[in-house]
Amino acid sequence: MTHVTSMLETYPKDLGGVDRQKLAECIAACFECAQTCTACADACLSEDMVAELTKCIRTNLDCADICATTGNVLSRHTGYDANLTRVVLQACQAACKACGDECAQHAGMHEHCRICAEACRRCEQACADLISSLG
Repeated sequence: MTHVTSMLETYPKDLGGVDRQKLAECIAACFECAQTCTACADACLSEDMVAELTKCIRTNLDCADICATTGNVLSRHTGYDANLTRVVLQACQAACKACGDECAQHAGMHEHCRICAEACRRCEQACADLISSLG
């Protein structure tokens, strides 16, 4: 059991019908993606061809910020607003798709971009799964 799951299980009120497993997976994927994107941006900055990675760096940093924010929003349940949650998840899904697509273009040359693209795809899917479970 992860700390994310433990915290969800100890929440004293009902989560409003939200699938706890999908929620836990999405929170974990968001925070993992945020870290991976931050590290990928930093690795890109260390590459000799940094000028060619400007868009990748920017996309990484945007995705990292959006994923971290999404993980934080999903971690709060008091006063839950399904409409806001859905919009935040859609934004995260879009950011992960954009970052995953950009990193995939550099994956053949840079292993950190390949790893980042994988993390983005995982988070994109976790967001989609949670959105579909919201009804």
